[in-house]
Amino acid sequence: MKSFQTERQFSYKELLYKSIIFLATVTLLVYFLPREGKFNYQFDINKPWKYGLLQASFDFPIYKEEQQVQHEQDSIMAAYRPYYGLDKRIGDEMIKKFKDDYASTLYRIIPNPTYRNHIERLLKEIYEQGVIGVNDLSNLRKDSFFHIRIVDRNISSQRDINNLYTIKQAYEALIKSDTIHYNKRMLQLCNLNNYIAPNLIYDAEKSESAKQDLLSNISWASGFVMNGQKIIDRGEIINQQTYNILKSLQKEWSKRSETTTEKRLTLFGQILFVAILIGIFFTYLELFRKDYYSRKRCLYLLFSIIVIFPIISFIMVEHAFLNVYIVPFAMIPIIIRIFLDSRTAFMAHITSILLCSIVLRTPHEFILLQTVAGMAGIYSLRELSQRSQLLRSAFIVTLSYAILYLALDLIHVSTIAQLSTNMYINFILNGILLLFTYPLLFILEKTFGFTSNVTLVELSNINNKLMREMSEVAPGTFQHSLQLANLTAAAANRIGANSQLVRTGAMYHDIGKMLNPAFFTENQSGVNPHDQLTYKQSAQIVISHITDGMKLADKYNLPTVIKDFICTHHGAGLTKYFYISYQNEHPDEEVDKTAFQYPGPNPFTKEQAILMMADSVEAASRSLPEYTEESISALVDKIIDSQVQEGYFKECPITFKDIATVKTVFKEKLKTMYHTRISYPELKK
Repeated sequence: MKSFQTERQFSYKELLYKSIIFLATVTLLVYFLPREGKFNYQFDINKPWKYGLLQASFDFPIYKEEQQVQHEQDSIMAAYRPYYGLDKRIGDEMIKKFKDDYASTLYRIIPNPTYRNHIERLLKEIYEQGVIGVNDLSNLRKDSFFHIRIVDRNISSQRDINNLYTIKQAYEALIKSDTIHYNKRMLQLCNLNNYIAPNLIYDAEKSESAKQDLLSNISWASGFVMNGQKIIDRGEIINQQTYNILKSLQKEWSKRSETTTEKRLTLFGQILFVAILIGIFFTYLELFRKDYYSRKRCLYLLFSIIVIFPIISFIMVEHAFLNVYIVPFAMIPIIIRIFLDSRTAFMAHITSILLCSIVLRTPHEFILLQTVAGMAGIYSLRELSQRSQLLRSAFIVTLSYAILYLALDLIHVSTIAQLSTNMYINFILNGILLLFTYPLLFILEKTFGFTSNVTLVELSNINNKLMREMSEVAPGTFQHSLQLANLTAAAANRIGANSQLVRTGAMYHDIGKMLNPAFFTENQSGVNPHDQLTYKQSAQIVISHITDGMKLADKYNLPTVIKDFICTHHGAGLTKYFYISYQNEHPDEEVDKTAFQYPGPNPFTKEQAILMMADSVEAASRSLPEYTEESISALVDKIIDSQVQEGYFKECPITFKDIATVKTVFKEKLKTMYHTRISYPELKK
């Protein structure tokens, strides 16, 4: 019951882990998806349409050209008159103010009452004609309005602006109207400008309403396009009519994307689309690559790449930054193929390009081009160990883009002159950016803990510091490692294992012997220090080359995969020489095996199993009394069969067929290594 509960709890944890990754991936992708629909077509009049068939996805009007609309507006606005309200209270208040001032003070300056009557009459005439502010008059003349409509008691009348008064003109009219009967100097002393104020107030509401009434008579469209109607196809020349339709579609697309309902529907569609694609990729992992769930770094690498490239595309499309075909999408399958496997690389690539296609106006063309380029990347670069391989792969990918695009272009054009050449520049830039895979691999290795073939090749260089030191301190061990490197690489190639990985692992598997080189027979020159030690002491020293090797590996920052070779090349086996010798000396004693046992673990990859077999066979072959086909064959069979029987390869995905093939390779190589040379005759005198 307890076991069942533990298993159930574990499954819930695993489900939660998968759910978190799924939700995080979907959320990130949807967050960066453009919310507004973009009209991403580029076109110009009298140029060929370089995209596929375009049909109307909704009804929309064909808008007139801006010049035509502007001309019609100018014609109809010639009849427009701004509205001003005549505020009679202002005139009445000013006249009353004059009367009050005259009764209190002004009668002393102009005691003749005829002056008062004259000024009152003139003020009444001025206010009836209308006084307008200087700024209002300036704006009217600036906008070429020479007439206005004056509203007085809900009755409007048109009036020429030249017949209106400003404050200055009204003042001059007061003092200059009748200079024969009225003294101008006396009128000036009255400060008549104090009784003049604008009584024409701009009526914005009535003016705007009148303007809209006039503009509503203008037809903004010259036709209508129905849903499903063909607009243009690839290769067709864009004439004036088609150009107007495309501009109208672009304008209508922008309007529709601004509505709240449209945005909500877009968001829901984006979430559903992304969730389906990520769910399909999860299903693939669940069915075919379930082991990646336990290898967290593999899962993190996969979803990081699947998220990063679409996000880059979303940002480029939303901000119209460069062309999306510049993005080296073939980098996705190449990286995943190098670190993981080709099938997962292809699935991740397809998922990424389908995610990117959601924001493009020509998704079918994009999917076709990127699928072929990704396949070319996978086939052209299975293992990366040299820079020239990446250069060749970039060339093949660029060529794949160019040839397929040319094929699609030829299908849709009627003459060679209509072929598009700009895209080929994008493909060349794409190939150049693909070369940055090389430095990117180093960053990914350090981030996710992977080891590429490039790193393995660098590590297997015998001129690096650790290898040089081993060749000087433990020359016998160094030679043994070189022999193993060749032996294991040959076997790995034959059974489809990673030959570069096992070669590098063979070079470093015995680095722990550098700390006590004299205690290992390949480094001894006649003196054996084990003669002075007990079997248990000798066994502990021999076993310590595993722990010492791990310490050196940590010191020199060797990758984890190389450390695995150090600790598994003896597995959890015994130091048989010392164990059996001790048993023979103490026949009645129950021997504690742990004193003679390596720390392990046993091999858990094909490459580690090959190294264990090769290490035992190569070391034992040195003790053969004679090197014949029979003796070598018997030795190889005996040692490897013994390892199989003792269960060293139970945790390892190696088959009996693989083991038989490895045996055959070892026999062939050992016969070549220990072949008999002929004796050269001496010259008789």
